[in-house]
Amino acid sequence: MKASQAAIKLIKRFESLRLEAYLCPAGVRTIGWGHTEGVQPGQRITVEDAEQLLKNDIDQVEKDLARTIQVPLTQGEHDALVSLCFNLRGGARRLPRIAPKLVEKLISGDRFGASIELLDINRVNGEPMPGLTRRREAERVLFVA
Repeated sequence: MKASQAAIKLIKRFESLRLEAYLCPAGVRTIGWGHTEGVQPGQRITVEDAEQLLKNDIDQVEKDLARTIQVPLTQGEHDALVSLCFNLRGGARRLPRIAPKLVEKLISGDRFGASIELLDINRVNGEPMPGLTRRREAERVLFVA
């Protein structure tokens, strides 16, 4: 399954485009649409570079998500999980460690319970972040659509 435009739109809504490297609220060096791998201080990219990085990052999230969650997903569930994992340091590979209840509920077929678990993944260094809370609420809406 591939991320729909709804997933890409959601990611872009919360990541925003930055063409020069910066530190995100979690202290991670970031560029483009939330790309973090190999970003150097002072690095600059073009809009085209940012779009390609986003595509590559989403492709990687989808590969890892398919290995991590081996149950059928609706398009909305897939899109919400792509957005979530895109936002997690370590992506879908770390999902079972970061959100074990979410993974457990998905695998057991408790879709409603899984959608509620999304809302608990809103902390940085143990502190709730308003931006993450808004993002998780938007992902939950997409998840249950």
